[in-house]
Amino acid sequence: MTDSYKIILDEKELPEAWYNVLPDLPEPLAPPLNPSTGKPVTPDDLKPIFPDSLIMQEVSQESWIEIPSEVREIYKIWRPSPLIRARRLEKALGTPARLYYKNEGVSPPGSHKPNTAVAQAYYNKKAGINNLATETGAGQWGSALSFACKLFDMHCTVYMVKISYEQKPYRRVLMHIWDGEVYPSPTDRTNAGRAILEKNPDSMGSLGIAISEAVEDAATHDDTNYALGSVLNHVLLHQTVIGLETKKQLELAEDKADIIVGCVGGGSNFGGMILPFVKDKTSGQDLDIIAIEPKSCPTLTKGLYEYDYGDTAGMTPLMLMYTLGHTFEPPGIHAGGLRYHGDAPILCNLVKNGVVSPRAYTQNPVFEAAVLFARTEGVIPAPETSHAIRGFVDEALKCKETGEEKAIVCCFSGHGHFDLAAYDDYLEGKLQDYEYPEDKIEEALKDLPKFPTGL
Repeated sequence: MTDSYKIILDEKELPEAWYNVLPDLPEPLAPPLNPSTGKPVTPDDLKPIFPDSLIMQEVSQESWIEIPSEVREIYKIWRPSPLIRARRLEKALGTPARLYYKNEGVSPPGSHKPNTAVAQAYYNKKAGINNLATETGAGQWGSALSFACKLFDMHCTVYMVKISYEQKPYRRVLMHIWDGEVYPSPTDRTNAGRAILEKNPDSMGSLGIAISEAVEDAATHDDTNYALGSVLNHVLLHQTVIGLETKKQLELAEDKADIIVGCVGGGSNFGGMILPFVKDKTSGQDLDIIAIEPKSCPTLTKGLYEYDYGDTAGMTPLMLMYTLGHTFEPPGIHAGGLRYHGDAPILCNLVKNGVVSPRAYTQNPVFEAAVLFARTEGVIPAPETSHAIRGFVDEALKCKETGEEKAIVCCFSGHGHFDLAAYDDYLEGKLQDYEYPEDKIEEALKDLPKFPTGL
């Protein structure tokens, strides 16, 4: 095996096509439902907010979808991203495991998000759209879409979850640098926002609320489309460049993954890493795929597998997914990008069928692992990414106990350079470990839509 720290691919080895997992899922993906009729959504239902090209990608059964040359040229600004052998972390842990992390924090916005932001901006621009509306939790997606829109001379309006708007001012500044227009959600600009504020003037917001506002913005303006940073099939499709590159890099390292770990909010970085490996696992390869989420928003570990709205106001199609209920408002933990009530239907399908194993952590153990990682590898993980790092470290420690020399791969979804206030809170002992109460989850689940779930 190579003794390198960094396994680097040349630009000419950048994937030429995205991998579509839909034909290879262990069971067919349930269709989204029209909330008005309870019947499967048609392409016409989605045309008010998405271009035809993305709608077709959402339902395509083709295993490979070509990456447009214009998108690949922009990808080359930061892709292929490095796969790094975490040798100093291995030594600090005293583990016989081989630890690798795929560093998506090298992109200009600092995360995996521009892999789909650039693609979505390209397809919308090609369809004649010049304005995109979106939501953002931690600000990673909002900054990525602002970056992408600037490259294609488009305007970007971002509804940022209010608690993150206040906690992460420099993410907001980054969006402004790329000419993004940013509002703390809920706002008084939309019917959805006004309804929330009337009910709760002190609402700190949620991704569900911000999605409602962005969808309404797009649906009520003919010159505006909606762009989503996670959950939908085409988003996970675009992110598969992560896993496709990782497979090539492991081959160069003469190694093979035994365990893959990533953090999950809506599922985009995790899906991008693991989907190219799904067929390996379902074909019999001994591979553990672990999804890490916060205990304060335990969608995969405590949610119900039911049809639910993707947003709070009930404007989106119904998706079959693990959900805590679309009215769920999570506490204001620092990992804002992981505070979503649902998850990508593709990922939920894989959890239900035992391909992916979910796990949940509270904040303090997560930041403990993140600080250890920063002190050994030198890179500061985003609070969201820190959840993956906790799982990464725990799996390495298990190998220390058993003596197993496993290869453990982590999707490092983004750096934490704009999240130092969160680290300050941790170092000062101010972080509270919060596990969302069962009774509140049960209360939110009572509001699940009363539509037929059988087709």
